[in-house]
Amino acid sequence: MNLLHQFTGTNEVALAVLVISIISVVGLVLSSIKFRGVGLGITGVLFAGLFFGHIAWHIDDGVLQFLREFGLILFVFTIGLQIGPGFFASLKKQGLPLNICAALIVVVGAALALLIAKILGINHLAAAGLFSGATTNTPSLGAAQQAITMLPHVDAASKGLPALAYAVAYPGGVIGIILCTVLLRLIFRINTKEELAAFEKERRGQTPSLKRLNIRITNPALNGLTIAGIPGLPEAGVVISRIQAASTGEIDVATGQMELHVGDTLLAVGTSADLERFQDGIGERSEQDLLAGDSGIIYRRIIVTRKTPLGKTLRELALHTICGVIVTRIQRGEIEIPGAPDTRLQFGDTLLCVGDAKGLDQAAKLLGNSPKELGHTNFLPVFLGIALGVAAGLIPVALPGLPAPVRLGLAGGPLVIAIILSRIGQIGRLVWYMPADANLALRELGIVLFLACVGLKAGAKFIPTLMSPEGLSWLIGGFCITLIPILLIGIGARLILKMNYITLCGLVAGSMTDPPALAFANTMVKSDSVSISYAAVYPLTMLLRILCAQLLILLFG
Repeated sequence: MNLLHQFTGTNEVALAVLVISIISVVGLVLSSIKFRGVGLGITGVLFAGLFFGHIAWHIDDGVLQFLREFGLILFVFTIGLQIGPGFFASLKKQGLPLNICAALIVVVGAALALLIAKILGINHLAAAGLFSGATTNTPSLGAAQQAITMLPHVDAASKGLPALAYAVAYPGGVIGIILCTVLLRLIFRINTKEELAAFEKERRGQTPSLKRLNIRITNPALNGLTIAGIPGLPEAGVVISRIQAASTGEIDVATGQMELHVGDTLLAVGTSADLERFQDGIGERSEQDLLAGDSGIIYRRIIVTRKTPLGKTLRELALHTICGVIVTRIQRGEIEIPGAPDTRLQFGDTLLCVGDAKGLDQAAKLLGNSPKELGHTNFLPVFLGIALGVAAGLIPVALPGLPAPVRLGLAGGPLVIAIILSRIGQIGRLVWYMPADANLALRELGIVLFLACVGLKAGAKFIPTLMSPEGLSWLIGGFCITLIPILLIGIGARLILKMNYITLCGLVAGSMTDPPALAFANTMVKSDSVSISYAAVYPLTMLLRILCAQLLILLFG
C-alpha cells in the first residue's frame, strides 16, 4: 500500500482506481476457479476485497462510497431491464404456483433471520446481512446498506455489520442450496431420467408448436366472402398465408380483401387444436401443398429494428395492404406466437413473412431488418432510466410505526423503474432495449465495483469476526436460513402440488437467485430444462429479496 501511495502521490482518484482494479483482477481470478462446476462465482471479488481490507489497504471514503453506490445502481438497473419483459408474464396462471412457492421461501427466510437473531442474540443489522448471504443475493445486501442510511444515529461500526455477516454466510449458502437439491432427491427417491421425461412430455403439451394445414373450402356459406370476413377468424388463433383459386389454379398471398369461393384452397398456420377447429367451419383437409408450387410466393424472416412500427399492431401496420405481405408467425425471444392482427410489435421481434420478393423487400424496409441495430446500445434512454430510478428511490413514504420514512433507495428505485420501462418498451422515440451482451457487461462491471468496495470496507474486521464466537453463531444461523425454507417449501411442493423434480430444482435455484445451484442442477439432470422454472421465479424473487432486506433494517434495525 505504501508503494501505491508513493506512486500516486496525493491523487486519491488514481489511487482508488488502482486499488479497485487490483482487487477486481484478483477476485475475478478467484471467480474462475471451479470444483466440479461449482465455484465462488462473482463473489470471489468480495473475498478479494476482504483480503486486501484485512491487510490494511484503503481508499478515500468519499470515492469508495461513490464507486460502491454507482456499481450497485448499474447492477440493479440492468437486472431490471433483463427481467422486466418477463416479470408480469411470470405471474400469470401457469407460473402462479411456482411464484407462490418462491415467495414463501423468501418470506420464511426473512422471518427465520429474525427468529435466529433473537435466539442467538445476533444484532438485527447483522441478521439482514445473514439473510442476504445465506441466500446468495447481493442486491439485497445493497438494499440493506441503503436502508441503514435512512436510520438515525447508526455508528460507523454497525453500518459494516451487514457486509460482514453476508461474507460469513455466503459460502454456506452456496453449499446449502446445492445440498438441498440433493436431499430432496434422496428424500423422495427420485429417478432424474424419469422426471426429465415426464417434464418434457408435460412441456410439449403446454406449449404446442405451430403447424401448417392446407384446407379446401366446402362450406357454401363462405362463397363470396372475403378472407377478412370469415366468421370468427380473429378469435380462431390461425393465420391464412396463401390461397389457391379453384378457377385459375394460381397461388397468391392471402390478403384480407381477397374473395373466397367453394373449391379454393387455403394454407393456414396455427396450433394443431386451433387448425382442427378452424377446418371444421371451412371445409376439408387438402392433400395439395401450397408451399410446393412454383408460384413466386416465398417466405422470409424480417427483424423489427425501426422505431416507427414499435407499439403498433399488425392490423395498424397493414403490411398485407401496403406490401402484399402476410405475417404468419412472430419469434419473440424464445417464444413463437401466431401473427394475430392485434399483436403489438416490440423491438427485436422476428416476423415470418409470406409474399413475393418485391413485397418482402418493401416490408423489410418498413420494419428495419437490420441485425446490426440489435447490437447497438442507445445510452440516452439508459441514463434517463437511471436518473428516474435514482429519483424514485429517494422519494420518502411515511408509514406508521417506522422510525424513518421508507424509500426504495438506490437498490430498489432503479430496479423498479427498469422493470416498468422495459415492460413498456417504448415512450415516443425512446426505446428501452439493451442487447444481451451489453446488459451482461454493464451488470458485471456494476457488481464487481460494488463487491470490491464492500469487501475493502469490511475487510479489517472480517477475520477477527469469523474466528470469534459471534462469527460461529453467524455461520450456524446463516446455514439454517439457507436450509430450512428450501426443505420446508420443497417438501410441501412435492407432496401437495406433485411438482416435478426438474421444476423443483429450478424453483430452489431461482428462489435463491443462485446461478451455481442452477448450473449444478442442470449437470445433475443432464438437461437445461431446469432453467425454465428458474427464469419463471427469478424476477419476483429478486424484487422480494430486495424489499425484505430493507424491511428487516427499517422495522427491526
